[in-house]
Amino acid sequence: MTLTDCIFCDIINGKLPCHLIHKDDNHIVILDRYPIDVGHSLIITKKPYEKLTDMSVEEIMDLFSKIPKIISAIIKATKADGFSIAQNNGKAAKQIIPHVHVHIIPRYNATETLWTQRKLMKDIELNKLLQKIRSFVV
Repeated sequence: MTLTDCIFCDIINGKLPCHLIHKDDNHIVILDRYPIDVGHSLIITKKPYEKLTDMSVEEIMDLFSKIPKIISAIIKATKADGFSIAQNNGKAAKQIIPHVHVHIIPRYNATETLWTQRKLMKDIELNKLLQKIRSFVV
């Protein structure tokens, strides 16, 4: 796979817009445009790996080490009561985009959101949420 084969590659290469929460040398963190719940975000590897098994142990550790910082900022910004983490590998596991990414999904006691319920958020809503979350990323 090359850095032109998927939507995430286009986002990483600046060909498509995104709501960028954070980036470093190896990852980007964006708000999911089709969230399961408010604040649903994705940590995406810059290298176009399809599955975790394509990565080194060190790269996997680096990827998952981002979760506490990002979820802490999301919880502070959204007042979420908990969170779910998901990472799918392969079509059988319902991986839609063949590029390694981790879903961070805030959860709220007041809602009973299902995994299959998604909605398209408007840019104005995403931008407002993005600014709130970014203010808590240290």
